[in-house]
Amino acid sequence: MNQKANTELNRRAALLNFGKAGAGVLVASVAASKVSLALDNTLPTPAQVEGPFYPVKDQLDKDADMTRVKGRQEYAKGDVIKVLGQVIDVDSGQVIPGAVVEFWQACATGRYNHPRDPNTAVLDRDFQYWAQVQTDENGGFSIKTIVPGAYPAGNGWIRPPHIHVKVHVRGYPSLTTQLYFKDHPLNEKDLILQKLTPAQQDLVILKVDSAIPDQDALAHLTIYLSKFQSHEEGASMSSLATPEL
Repeated sequence: MNQKANTELNRRAALLNFGKAGAGVLVASVAASKVSLALDNTLPTPAQVEGPFYPVKDQLDKDADMTRVKGRQEYAKGDVIKVLGQVIDVDSGQVIPGAVVEFWQACATGRYNHPRDPNTAVLDRDFQYWAQVQTDENGGFSIKTIVPGAYPAGNGWIRPPHIHVKVHVRGYPSLTTQLYFKDHPLNEKDLILQKLTPAQQDLVILKVDSAIPDQDALAHLTIYLSKFQSHEEGASMSSLATPEL
């Protein structure tokens, strides 16, 4: 078995252990977390536009469970999903501890808790809308959220369900991207997702496993960061100036 295959097996094993534990600590193997591993042919996670709905007002509750708001008794409406992830340096294969990963999204009706959102759909007062987590010593993180609703973006364009992500860590450019859901029919016509190549799309499309009885749906996510950005990548990012929803 070659080194690349070993790397992928180690990563998958770590994520599987994390899912079984159901905790915020990723149980990774020593090989995956401590040893420099080559990730041949693996691309950095592609950047996408931040959009106009990044939170502008701070909130006390930004923990990893977006389905509950502190001080409220009810749960958020919508289909619950757990996202188990890991942040990795694409050039060395090393996991990246201490990265701050932010998530923000619309609620199940497709509306953001943001003053600039023109959507007239009902807000969900029991949904948190924004989360901030930090990767553990093995680069792992987890969030619990709901599948967001689609919403109109103008000119007959309906944005598919998606989750915004921003990653900050010392020594790396901040990454902002968006996550989508596999096989959603609106993906094929989305003006933002379709700017990416098929290989890039594969890095931001969540494959949701909902086949486990009496458990929340589960998706695994690996975010690949690179310390250096080529001229071509910079030009590609600048082409994402519009649209921004």
